[in-house]
Amino acid sequence: MRTDIVSEPGDRDHPNEDFAAVALPASGQGGSLVVLDGVTPPRGEYGCRHSVAWFCSRLGGALTELSVSERHMPLAEVLSRAIARTAASHDQTCDLSHPRTPQATVILARWSAETVEYLVLSDSALLLAAPDGTVTPVLDDRLSRVPRTALSSVALTDSTLRNREGGFFTAAADPSVASRAVTGTLPRSSVHSLAALTDGATRWVEKFHEGDWTDLLSVVRKEGAAALVERVRTLESADTERTHLGRSKRHDDATVAYAEL
Repeated sequence: MRTDIVSEPGDRDHPNEDFAAVALPASGQGGSLVVLDGVTPPRGEYGCRHSVAWFCSRLGGALTELSVSERHMPLAEVLSRAIARTAASHDQTCDLSHPRTPQATVILARWSAETVEYLVLSDSALLLAAPDGTVTPVLDDRLSRVPRTALSSVALTDSTLRNREGGFFTAAADPSVASRAVTGTLPRSSVHSLAALTDGATRWVEKFHEGDWTDLLSVVRKEGAAALVERVRTLESADTERTHLGRSKRHDDATVAYAEL
């Protein structure tokens, strides 16, 4: 099995808030892949003494361990238990009811000799490639369906849309959010490879329109995960008029995790 992971901060002076891991169980059968994109809070208090990077390390570690040690457990339950475990590690010191308590997008994939299971929560992307080269994106598109006017202020987004019905969901402190994730199971024979990407890497398709998902996966497979991120950085730097980036960060944390099964 071939794997390739890269995770680069958008700003070298600030911690990378993404998380990525590939785990292979001691049994030698199958494996799992985890990618998180931490949600950067606005300036000011957000109810927690811990950073988003700390939260992603805790949640990502729990997801990695549970996905391989509890292979009978559905991925939604893996996520639910990982969120509960992470919340328990700081609920005595932090206000986890705050709408901006540390949180993250989640991609979780697990494979065995028979199946490939997947879970996607919020706006990171999972790409599944079939043996014939067909690429299927697995996306949780709820955030993209929210009118841009509804996202005009942090206060409005947090009070009416964030982790609310009719809005969008992220992994924060409520284990029940796991039931909102996009999940599925495929025969192992139908998946040749997969790639998980945070939105700092999917910019190549979604903001700069350099190609489609098949083209993006081809870059990762042929040139490597780091090559895709390098291409994104070049495009970001060249977009001096913000024709493509608009109000988005100039550079965002970018993570790509690729596995050939």
